[in-house]
Amino acid sequence: MSIFADKDTRVVVQGITGKEGQFHTRHCLDYGTQIVAGVTPGKAGQKMDDVPVFNTVQNAIDATGADCSLILVPPAFAADAIMEAADAGLSLIVVITEGIPVLDMMRVKNYLQPKPVRMIGPNCPGIITPGEAKIGIMPGPIHKPGGPIGVVSRSGTLTYEVVHQLTLQGIGQTTCIGIGGDPICGTSFIDCLAAFEQDTDTRGVVMVGEIGGTAEEEASEFIAAKMSIPVVGFISGLTAPPGRRMGHAGAIISGSSGTAQAKIDAMKANGVHVCEDLGSLGELCAEVFK
Repeated sequence: MSIFADKDTRVVVQGITGKEGQFHTRHCLDYGTQIVAGVTPGKAGQKMDDVPVFNTVQNAIDATGADCSLILVPPAFAADAIMEAADAGLSLIVVITEGIPVLDMMRVKNYLQPKPVRMIGPNCPGIITPGEAKIGIMPGPIHKPGGPIGVVSRSGTLTYEVVHQLTLQGIGQTTCIGIGGDPICGTSFIDCLAAFEQDTDTRGVVMVGEIGGTAEEEASEFIAAKMSIPVVGFISGLTAPPGRRMGHAGAIISGSSGTAQAKIDAMKANGVHVCEDLGSLGELCAEVFK
């Protein structure tokens, strides 16, 4: 099984005719993802390869039955694209766009609150269920189908490193999710951990966090209280100086909160198997998940 996306997910790509849209859509199609439509206002009737292009998300859904959006539009237009996808009734929105203004995302978060929609991102690599669907920009070949391990991470490139190490150990993945490193995002660590706990094929989880915020501490408490499957954790940014943003917009130590050590301590206190050397994560996972 998987969480949030599988071989039956039908995807519309917003921004499909742009350079990034075309590039990543082709890779998703090559992986076997059901990309059924694209949306670029003013370009209805065109095709991107064999994918039909529509003016609006609603038009695309009416014609193709899409139930998920992959958003690859510039930051200035991303908030409107997300809200359009939600208005059209899509159940899953994957937002790859980086650099969306925080005020825009506050508006989006408030707008989505009453709607039955899940947003992954923004500023994330997306979601992949190996061997079934790749909705995002992650490199497909490093993933190993068949489970039994779920992966959730704030960092895209660290997700790839973790997945590659798992695959080298012969450990497959059920679903891998990059939730994004912005201060305001859609799906949280806890959302993903709860879904993995309910997935009968997921028998362990790797959680990758970074400095800034309190999401990892809250997730650690959830793991101790609610999860029966083992969790391996890694936190990046151990040597990051206070007050300096490292990589992601949300990766900043403010005052005494958000440090890597505080997150590591919280994980250890709540029964998470903490890896403090990224190079040995695969070996630790092989030992913990055996």
